[in-house]
Amino acid sequence: MTQLSPEALRSAIDGGLLSFPLTDFDAADNFDPESYRARLDWLSPYGAAALFAAGGAGEYFSLTDQEYERVVAETVAWSAGRVPVIAAAGQGTKAAVSHAQAAECLGADGILLLPPYMTEASQEGLAAHVTAVCRAVSIGVIVYNRGNCRLAPPTVARLAESCPNLIGIKDGLGNVEWLLRMRSLVGDRILFVNGMPTAEVYAAAYRAMGAPTYSSAILNFVPRTAVAFHRAVQTGDAATCDRVFKTFLGPYLELRNRQPGYAVSIVKAGVDIIGRSAGHVRPPLSPLTASERAELADLIAALGPQDPPMAEDLTASVMEELPA
Repeated sequence: MTQLSPEALRSAIDGGLLSFPLTDFDAADNFDPESYRARLDWLSPYGAAALFAAGGAGEYFSLTDQEYERVVAETVAWSAGRVPVIAAAGQGTKAAVSHAQAAECLGADGILLLPPYMTEASQEGLAAHVTAVCRAVSIGVIVYNRGNCRLAPPTVARLAESCPNLIGIKDGLGNVEWLLRMRSLVGDRILFVNGMPTAEVYAAAYRAMGAPTYSSAILNFVPRTAVAFHRAVQTGDAATCDRVFKTFLGPYLELRNRQPGYAVSIVKAGVDIIGRSAGHVRPPLSPLTASERAELADLIAALGPQDPPMAEDLTASVMEELPA
């Protein structure tokens, strides 16, 4: 199986909707590959531009090394070259390098470099961290700029020059000044990806700033709506964007923000509500309460059916099903 070059991976995801599949756990809290493959099968018709294996929504932070490799291997085997696979890597620099190299050996097309574990660091330290991972692999690397990994514009410019396989910055900071400055410094050399939590909320603004690509967590449980919303953003269909925000995204955000870690917990609750459970979240995350699950179920029901086949004019179809 041929892996994509960094340039080909960047081209494949530019402007697309990226998928963060959940990691499936069974009743004994072990990785469930059969359930995971079934999840990928169900999501397949919705045409994600790439799959993030064992990413944030996939609870990378709670996986053992053996589980991490199994998730990446299962994703690569399932994809069989049909969809690019981008595997997460993070923690300390040596651990990130080890995971990145394992993912490359397993056939992943790229790496999503998550923030280092726990500690804050200087710009020089962060640059050294990113450089070590980039030099350890030949596949494309996307850095997730959020949390305690806050690469400043000059640092990104230096990394763009010194790391040829650094293809993207996934921005989870929402610092408009920094993002615009980065783009002015590196031009088209780096692809900027909207990586804000519930990225749909920021999608139109990021597109206006030259970052149309984003990853969607809600694609896991309301994929038809997620794809319709993405199309609406790309075509400037403000009416559809406003209706989806009013009906779903606004109240969904209020629910998601009630507890730290709910950005993952709410997605696992969502797939469980629609009958495609991925098991429980692992500690230190906590599940939604019964009353919160009921609120989420009402929001999902208001969106209408989510299964394909999808209409050619998907946004019009979704608009017809949403309440005014």
